[in-house]
Amino acid sequence: MNPQHQTPVWLRRTLIGAALLIVAFVIVVPLVTVFAQALGKGLGAYRDALMRPDTRAAVRLTLFVVLCTVPLHVLGGLAAAWAVTRFTFRGRALLVAMIDLPLTVSPVVAGLCLVLLYGARGVMGPWLEEHDVRIIYAVPGLVLATAFVTFPFVARALIPLMASQGKDEEEAALTLGASGWQIFFRVTLPSIKTGLLYGVVLCTARALGEFGAVSIVSGHLRGKTVTLPLHVEVLHDQYEAVGAFAAASLLTLVAVGTLFAKTRLERRGARPSGHR
Repeated sequence: MNPQHQTPVWLRRTLIGAALLIVAFVIVVPLVTVFAQALGKGLGAYRDALMRPDTRAAVRLTLFVVLCTVPLHVLGGLAAAWAVTRFTFRGRALLVAMIDLPLTVSPVVAGLCLVLLYGARGVMGPWLEEHDVRIIYAVPGLVLATAFVTFPFVARALIPLMASQGKDEEEAALTLGASGWQIFFRVTLPSIKTGLLYGVVLCTARALGEFGAVSIVSGHLRGKTVTLPLHVEVLHDQYEAVGAFAAASLLTLVAVGTLFAKTRLERRGARPSGHR
């Protein structure tokens, strides 16, 4: 018997209404407020806020950090998922635990660890200063901080998928004489394409919105080490409401786009393999 028919109508409606109310006040109202505040002084002021040199510099820097970290995690995530799901070796459980580590460590702690390691008074600070290499309060520090925080997303999207698929098709291709690269590109990659895209979407969204770790290592040098989330904080602290909410609206649009892409990929992955 369907459990839905055993639940009183008033209880179902109450639970659905409560869920919608929570979503409205926790998610919808804040999103609407962002755009209402950003457009509060008209489209002209909104456009001027987005065209400010420091805002454009923050957008460019954020995109550069994303372009550095996401391809790195695609390669690393594929390698990690392949190793974990296709081979049995000593330290396999430790590797899985290390993949999950950034999810359990506060981004602020991660940024502080980078400062203690690469800062002027850090473990490698004197050597880096001697060779005129700057990591903390420079773009490399932003990339490292973002890379640490976003590392698990691609691997975590692929590991359950590849584990459930098994390796029978790959072993059959190997038996037929296919090389390792042929197996990967013609057998493995097509079967995990949706999961890989899912991980890339989540990784990109997380990289775009990262604040905690990046805030520690950036030094807040406007036009040089301030990403878009940091730029929102700087403008807000200076009581520039339109500029802050205009920059925040860009991140909000990214969040909505990520949700849409995530939903499409989930539906695509749920289709039967023979569906076209």
